[in-house]
Amino acid sequence: MGLTKPYHRNYREFINGFNSGYSGWAFIVDKEYAESPHHYTRAFLLLQEDVKNLFDFIEPADINLKAFSFRIHELLMRTCIEVEANFKAILRENIYTPYFKSGSKAGQPRTEDYWKINDYIKVNKTHHLDSYVAEFPFWRGAMNRYAPFANWAHNGSLSWYQAYNETKHDRNNKFEIANFENLITAFCGLFVLLSSQFNCEGFTTGSTFLSTGGDSYFAGQFGIGNYLKIEFPTNWQDAEKYDFDWSKLKEEADRFEKIDYNIL
Repeated sequence: MGLTKPYHRNYREFINGFNSGYSGWAFIVDKEYAESPHHYTRAFLLLQEDVKNLFDFIEPADINLKAFSFRIHELLMRTCIEVEANFKAILRENIYTPYFKSGSKAGQPRTEDYWKINDYIKVNKTHHLDSYVAEFPFWRGAMNRYAPFANWAHNGSLSWYQAYNETKHDRNNKFEIANFENLITAFCGLFVLLSSQFNCEGFTTGSTFLSTGGDSYFAGQFGIGNYLKIEFPTNWQDAEKYDFDWSKLKEEADRFEKIDYNIL
């Protein structure tokens, strides 16, 4: 038996059953599921175009991973700001009310202006971020697949996020670590984070339809923005999976649950 209601901003695997094909995606476009989801996907799509424009000057290739420049630095900053915005949205739209544990503010609410990576890592438990893989379709070499949150499987650190923080506070001395590799990994991290909320839904205008697929030069599944390929987690336990008939649930006033991140 799986979960009988979806959580806010949390896409996960569905138990196969009656109407599961429709139910597995239709809840994502319900306006109660997420606050202004297009605000987040539009920012990503703009970044994606800028990253692709960068490829006109720096070939996506193993040999260029340590390249750095002001343009790469700018894109790394923008990308990680969006990563933080998405984490905050997930925590804010569910249940998360941390308090300062020490110091002059001990006992006071610790608002999202003070949330950091130790807060964001909680999302890994509910979204299985460490199991996502993003892949670049065009790449010279072998380094075209990225699992940007893989280190969180063992509570490790994220080198690309550390690079963002270090070069943000000391660009002159840390300029070299705002490199192509960290930008690419951060960009995949944002892509994964959005996919863990919205599957492949980009919230662009126009009609929604299901594609039956067909022959393609590229194997695999393209995600939001139709450029990067996405591999979704396959390690969901049955008790973690969704199991509901959205055609019935969508008629109810109370059709979503909130994750209590305070207890995770």
